[in-house]
Amino acid sequence: MDLSFVFYFVFLGASVGFLAGLLGIGGGMVLVPFMSILFPLYGVPEEWVVHAAIATAMTTIVFTSISSVRAHQAKKAILWPIVAIMAPGIIIGGFLSGGAVFSYLSGAGLSLFFALFVGYSGYRMLRSPALIPNRSMPTPVISFGVGAGIGFLSGLVGAGGGFLSVPYMTRGNVAMPNAVATSAALGFFIAVSNSVGYIYSGFGVVQDQPAMIGYIFWPALIVVSVVSVLTAPLGASYAHKLPVKTLRRVFGIMLFAIAAYMLYKSWQQAGL
Repeated sequence: MDLSFVFYFVFLGASVGFLAGLLGIGGGMVLVPFMSILFPLYGVPEEWVVHAAIATAMTTIVFTSISSVRAHQAKKAILWPIVAIMAPGIIIGGFLSGGAVFSYLSGAGLSLFFALFVGYSGYRMLRSPALIPNRSMPTPVISFGVGAGIGFLSGLVGAGGGFLSVPYMTRGNVAMPNAVATSAALGFFIAVSNSVGYIYSGFGVVQDQPAMIGYIFWPALIVVSVVSVLTAPLGASYAHKLPVKTLRRVFGIMLFAIAAYMLYKSWQQAGL
């Protein structure tokens, strides 16, 4: 682990920790494109770069979400009844995604899926549909099913689910700060279930690759996690100060930029 490695990943950890607290996204989607650039420099085989980037990014969310949740809980912003309904579905979807489907997809396929889905999520966030008065969250059965879908899809893009759970909750007239805070809590369950799946599905594939546990590149995981835990509370404090429109705009623009890079990555890996 040389000085350049520490510098790059300390910077990434500080950035994603702040964004995790600010937007409730866990920071995973921000990490994936940067890790896919850096990992080949430190020995990760090109054919597994995207898998390793997604898996490692997701696993950092286990730690950033804990720090972010503590900060949001201090402001009493997390809606725990929603967490209790959606978390079981999220765990099921996460195990299915990280533990099975993830390993069968190519790097180009994962990059393309990542780009398209994140781009669509950015569009939905920037669109800012008008809230319907008196609308509330759907029934527990529907929310359980949505949770399973969020857990599954998040595992394929290495994200904490905020890009889906935040719009879902705001559509049900949950206030943006509460949606961000609750999304941070849901992100913990997404991260744990998918991380276990990545280790299980990748263990036999990359077991001889140094510094990897399953698909997770553990040196980057350690550095990013330690630093991001320190900066997540700062982001969480700003989530309760910035106006809703500003949060949505920041969220949407960031997703478009990430989608554009990963679309290029898919094209590159496909050899087109």
